[in-house]
Formats: sequence, structure tokens, C-alpha cells
Amino acid sequence: MVNPVRNTAQKKADIIVSNGVKNIRLFFLFFLLLSIQNYALAVQPLRIQNNVETIAVDLKLLDSENNPVSLSDFKDKPVILFFWTTWCPYCRKELKALADKYENFKKDGLELLPINVGESASKVERFIRSYQLPFRVLLDEDTVVADSYNILGVPTYIYINKRGLIVSKGHYFSQGDYQKLISQ
Repeated sequence: MVNPVRNTAQKKADIIVSNGVKNIRLFFLFFLLLSIQNYALAVQPLRIQNNVETIAVDLKLLDSENNPVSLSDFKDKPVILFFWTTWCPYCRKELKALADKYENFKKDGLELLPINVGESASKVERFIRSYQLPFRVLLDEDTVVADSYNILGVPTYIYINKRGLIVSKGHYFSQGDYQKLISQ
């Protein structure tokens, strides 16, 4: 004989389980769509339109030799901030290219400030020695500076003109942005 109370309770339990499975599926679908959206935003070049120049945040960091460096130390000079990590293959490629261009940067009166994001000084120092980088590297171990510049992925370049305004931001070195920066 079928117990009607048990049968009703079982139906309610089945509905709850069924709704729970649907909720889990919806949650995973939502998470997947959110991940795809964030990936799409991260891989797009981050451009600042010419008519929306932003004042650069004054950063204060130590370099790999424990010397303090501030963006305000380079008033009236164009500056390229380059945010990177040791584990990023694209960052390594860009660092090699920057090392090759470094002498030209100095001749053009431009200051290059490579900023390592979120890694220990000892790890970065080993990396600098192995890659024989000709420029000093700033350390943003706690990612405060990267956060203040809204860095959403590495590598990221930020081009700052002589007036201290951000004129461009992107994930690759732009020769056009570089030329514009040194001509201003």
C-alpha cells in the first residue's frame, strides 16, 4: 500500500532536488559567462582617448636595489610605466624588446619605469640577473600601485607625457604612442 504522506513528501523532495540542480546549473552558466566577459575585457587593448587624458597617480616604490623612486622625480619628462611579472611569457618578450630600445629611450629623454607586480624582491632580482636587464626595476610587492592604475593584466604599458597626463594605455608596445609621447 502506498503511503500518501510519504508520496507527497517524496514529490516535494524531488522538486527541491530538481530546483537545486537547476540552480547549480544556472550558477555555473552565470560563472562561465562572467569569466568569458572578464577574459574578453582583459585581452582588449586598454586605450585612453586623446580627449580624456587623466592625471597620473604619483607612485612611490623601491627599486630592486632598495632605492626609493617616485613618479614625481621625473617631472617634465615623458615616462613609460611597464607593469609585468616574471611568470608571464609575454612580459619576458616585452622586457627583451624594451632592453633593446632602452638606449634610444634615454637619447629621446624618456624615462622607462618597469614595475614588477606582486612578486618578492629576491625572485625579481634573480630574474633581472638572468635576463641582464639594463634598467632598474621597481617592486610593487603588495600591488598597491598596480591597483591604483587599474591594471587588469600583464604586460601593461602606461604612457605619461611631460605634463604628467596619461595619454595611452595598452598591453603591447605601440611605436605610434611612443612617437606621440616624445613629440609632445
